[in-house]
Amino acid sequence: MSELHQPSTKVPSGWKTSQVYVLAAICFLLGLPTGYLFHGGSPQPATAAQTTPAAQPPAGANGGDVTPEQLRHMADKTVEPVLAELKSKPNDPALLAKAGDVYYDARQFAEAVKYYESSLRLDPKDPNVRSDMATAYYYLGDADRALQEIGTALQYDPKNVQSLMNLGVIRWQAKMDIDGAVAAWEKLLKTNPGFRGAPRVRELIAQAKQHANLKSAAKPSKPL
Repeated sequence: MSELHQPSTKVPSGWKTSQVYVLAAICFLLGLPTGYLFHGGSPQPATAAQTTPAAQPPAGANGGDVTPEQLRHMADKTVEPVLAELKSKPNDPALLAKAGDVYYDARQFAEAVKYYESSLRLDPKDPNVRSDMATAYYYLGDADRALQEIGTALQYDPKNVQSLMNLGVIRWQAKMDIDGAVAAWEKLLKTNPGFRGAPRVRELIAQAKQHANLKSAAKPSKPL
């Protein structure tokens, strides 16, 4: 099942303070979230109802947010049946990817990457698993590696919805490459005419173009 995951709000390294403030102001003016990434199997429409994980972890002992330790414990318990099955099928790429999904959903991205890499060593041409690994790298703060992996996924499947969707989000949010983001989403729509999430993709394209217009308007005039 495909899910939409909200990327980390961590500012990409190398951004200038002015870029951070411009992006924050634009998001405020447009009412934008920080964006969403596709994760997992067969993509479904990108709707607001899908912006929360399928299974929410329990609240922390103090009633507040779940701690990283609690998330890791939850993932370790959830993955036990998958790991038990892997003992008899250690070279099953689908099972390895499933273990990666468990850790991804618990926001244990470094551990998720380990399982995705093991899966891809056995089945390197699976674009969805590679795109999942790419978004895990993005959450870990390595946007360049994320884009590299998505590029590889698209070499195997140039029309892959998950990869094209995530390519646009990461180009926009991590690189401020609005033209590149729009190009990725327009290719998604062109090569997947029956995609049920097309309305959401068109919204993203419109928002990105409006972002570009606001950026242009915010540029200081050249001195006379």
